[in-house]
Amino acid sequence: MKIKQLIVTAALALGIGLSTTLMASDILATVDGEKITKEDLNTFLKQMQPGQPINYDMLDPKNRKELLDAYIEMELVAKAAEKAGLEKDPEFQKMLELAKKKLLINAYAKKQFESTVVSDSEAKEFYQKNLEKFKTPEQVHARHILLKDEKSAQAVIDQLKGLKGDALKKKFIELAKEKSTGPTGPKGGDLGYFGKSQMVLPFAKAAFALKKGEITSKPVKTQFGWHVIYVEDKKPSRVIPFEAAKAKIIALLRKKRFAEKMKKETEVLKKEAKIIIKDTSVKAPAQKK
Repeated sequence: MKIKQLIVTAALALGIGLSTTLMASDILATVDGEKITKEDLNTFLKQMQPGQPINYDMLDPKNRKELLDAYIEMELVAKAAEKAGLEKDPEFQKMLELAKKKLLINAYAKKQFESTVVSDSEAKEFYQKNLEKFKTPEQVHARHILLKDEKSAQAVIDQLKGLKGDALKKKFIELAKEKSTGPTGPKGGDLGYFGKSQMVLPFAKAAFALKKGEITSKPVKTQFGWHVIYVEDKKPSRVIPFEAAKAKIIALLRKKRFAEKMKKETEVLKKEAKIIIKDTSVKAPAQKK
């Protein structure tokens, strides 16, 4: 095996995006007579961006050139390493052997994962047993005016008393821009939608106690100052439909089942193997009686 192939094999196992696939496809370049094909670069891309559905034909000319340059540089460095006789280096040989084992494990794990199946009925059962996990929290869309003292906050509330509907909202936004010391002041005190856990307790408690279109009757104190709160809208908690959650549930269960399968198989392999630990400072792996 040539040194270039050895380096690439080791690099793949260690997560470095290299490839040595040489098939009869479109020839994009040659390096000292050695062909670089489109298939080579597609494999190169697959290693650099695993899981991404991208290939050489999808790239624009600039990115194609960058990819091809990177591959050519890899070829040149590999050839230099080959000329230096690195394939005979004992440390490299050990790295290569480790890389081979990692590649084998990855290929084996991939095969096991692909054979792991989760049915729609299993996903539905998980969904029904864990409905709480698929509930979106209640949310409030609020605005606030932050002031340094209670007296100033109460004065703002007094200015807003008697107003309702659009008139209240318009005046609140106007006062927020004019008086609020918080960073949302220029935006009319707009905090957007948030859940109870996203705000400090006194603020959240007051905001969620209000109805849509209401303001707090008294200033609310937090570590940031004194707040006047206006609730613009409210969204009740809802359950995400099964069909919307199904894909994620199946992916979750499949991953969990695969991990359990691999753990069980590893335990069986340990049990069947004759393992002798000679380092007295290290405990031997547990083997079933």
